[in-house]
Amino acid sequence: MEFTWILFAFVCGLAVKMINLPPLIGFLLAGFLLNYLGMQPSSILDSLASLGITLMLFSIGLKLHVKDLLKREVWASTLAHMGIWSILFAGIALLLGILSLPYFHILDFKTAALLGFALSFSSTVCVIKLLEESSELKTRHGQLSLGILVMQDIVAVIFLVVATGKIPSIWALGLFGLLLIRPLINKIVDKAGHGEMLPLTGLFLALGGYELFYLVGVKGDLGALIMGVLLASHPKASEMNKSLMNFKDLFLIGFFLSIGFTALPSLSMVAMSLIITLIILAKFALFFGVFTKLKLRSRTAFLSSAVLSNYSEFGLIVVALSVANGWLAKEWLVVLALAVSFSFVITSVLYRNVHRVYRKNKEIIRRFESADCLPEDRFTQPPNAEILVVGLGRVGRGAFDSLKGLVGGTVAGMDADRNRINQMQDAQENVFYGDGEDADLWERLDTSHIHLVLLALPAAEDTTNVAIQLRKANYTGQIAAIARYQDEREILINSGINNVFNFYTEAGTGFAEESLALIRPPENATA
Repeated sequence: MEFTWILFAFVCGLAVKMINLPPLIGFLLAGFLLNYLGMQPSSILDSLASLGITLMLFSIGLKLHVKDLLKREVWASTLAHMGIWSILFAGIALLLGILSLPYFHILDFKTAALLGFALSFSSTVCVIKLLEESSELKTRHGQLSLGILVMQDIVAVIFLVVATGKIPSIWALGLFGLLLIRPLINKIVDKAGHGEMLPLTGLFLALGGYELFYLVGVKGDLGALIMGVLLASHPKASEMNKSLMNFKDLFLIGFFLSIGFTALPSLSMVAMSLIITLIILAKFALFFGVFTKLKLRSRTAFLSSAVLSNYSEFGLIVVALSVANGWLAKEWLVVLALAVSFSFVITSVLYRNVHRVYRKNKEIIRRFESADCLPEDRFTQPPNAEILVVGLGRVGRGAFDSLKGLVGGTVAGMDADRNRINQMQDAQENVFYGDGEDADLWERLDTSHIHLVLLALPAAEDTTNVAIQLRKANYTGQIAAIARYQDEREILINSGINNVFNFYTEAGTGFAEESLALIRPPENATA
């Protein structure tokens, strides 16, 4: 039976990938097909799904800084959106009930508002997958979306406590003691080294946090998240996250398959779920309106709204609880499961083109932008820059340091990771915050004195987008980039990049040349 799941997931995932769609759409389809063929889920599938979500929340925690949650644009936008959306959806649902649409006609205001509350959450799984695949988790809109997801999780915990009547144990107060043993946790991670013990340590901490919170009556997933937050400032946090990435992605396949096993729908259920899916447009508009009112830049508001405009797997939990308590008809669980699935598909497809849509309509979108944007979103022109390194990860930072030694202060660095930039600025480095895919940035940046731009970005698609935007902003200098795979080289060259370095080949060549210099003197050396 387990092989059957893998077979269907593989075939459906590969099929949708071949038509340039995200594999998760195929995994959702595989779940419904297995259900239709009469296959029954087992506890193994549920365990895989639960483990995948736990690891994902732990990974989120590794990249999260608590101070980001205290920003007004995070907590205020979350609470405002959830409140307004619940009332708005209730109104729409009652209107559809007046039109005698199936399942809507039995709703009153309270049950309609409850459905709205269930649909106000955005999918943590879907959003994080999309941001990771596009390498945007540490961008301004990525961090904003991440903060909102965490705030929604906190609201979810409060709702479950109120709805189930299960008050956390008095021992839950002891969870604050985790702050006291944080140095011990850091030492454990230090001793784990860099091999197979590092991902095992991550699994231990993620599952340990889950079980610890669960034992004292608190949502276990929140424990995994908090455990990750405690390690966010550790030097090995990024390395641990990368070591767990493949495990997390593999286990999350179980989650997408499990959605298809919720129930088999009727035609009327499919029709009603499609109507609910279309209402996502209102969810997007509401997010965008709230963000712009809080003085976020129009681009940040647009991208964040796009990635958050889906329905959450937590909505299924809310509806399941409501059905168990007799508040909603059981058919709503199937309708909502379909709506959640459809929303995943729509968000996954549309978000791939969201940057292109913004570039084409930016003049219209900018009309909604506040004249006085937040200080964090104000652009700073780098001084005396003749060479610009975009992306200050391991490769970009190495290039930046080497160029600084060769040409001095005429090299500048740019990165979308605010914390990384703050650390480098504290060290008096000539760097500034900026998202390379931000079309507004390149229009405002004076590139007339910049002769060379190095694109040290992890994804070839991001590198291509940046190069195209640079050329559209009338940049006439040279562009160099890195590629991980040989088949990416031609694509990058065609996007306007002058030279592409293969990440692995060039590293090997440089290693060989410098090592050979140890036994062979330079040709121009004097006797």
